[in-house]
Amino acid sequence: MGGFFILSLDYTQLSRTLAYALRHKPHRYALILDENGWVAVEDVLAALHKERRDWQNLTEADLVKMNEQASKKRYEIAGGRIRALYGHSTAQKVEKTPAAPPQILYHGTNDRVLETILQNGLKPMSRQYVHFATDPQMAAEVASRRVGKVVILEILADEAYRNGVAFYLGNENVWLADFVPPKFIRVMAEE
Repeated sequence: MGGFFILSLDYTQLSRTLAYALRHKPHRYALILDENGWVAVEDVLAALHKERRDWQNLTEADLVKMNEQASKKRYEIAGGRIRALYGHSTAQKVEKTPAAPPQILYHGTNDRVLETILQNGLKPMSRQYVHFATDPQMAAEVASRRVGKVVILEILADEAYRNGVAFYLGNENVWLADFVPPKFIRVMAEE
């Protein structure tokens, strides 16, 4: 009799579970992230094997394939370790290395909080970092998940960076910051 094979792995569900485990509730899965958000792949696999019966034979290759097939790169897998690249809400802050951002970044929000943002700047709220997109369409897509009219903000990222605001690379389309003061934020004109 041959071994057990996963015929049709639901990569979307796997990615959602992995995001929950690595970004929000690692303790629920008995995972301990290091200061940069890394955890051993073998520990993640052990947790996932217990999570669902049809995941009992998941391998590192399955995680790599899930990540490669995703439209958004949410994870980094290297040297037997894995981490979420952005979106963390855990109490232990995942440390990032500052990097020079593009000239302009975009942040999607809604009209209900626009005045507060323009007065007080952008704060991470329930996340560890404020998230930005490299293009307005992606920012609009993220903002459309919220209630209210979508508003796209242009962030004068390069100018902010030159004035001491730290930015961090999330992935090729996502940038992060601890806070952006209002003077570097402008409302993008509607087309």
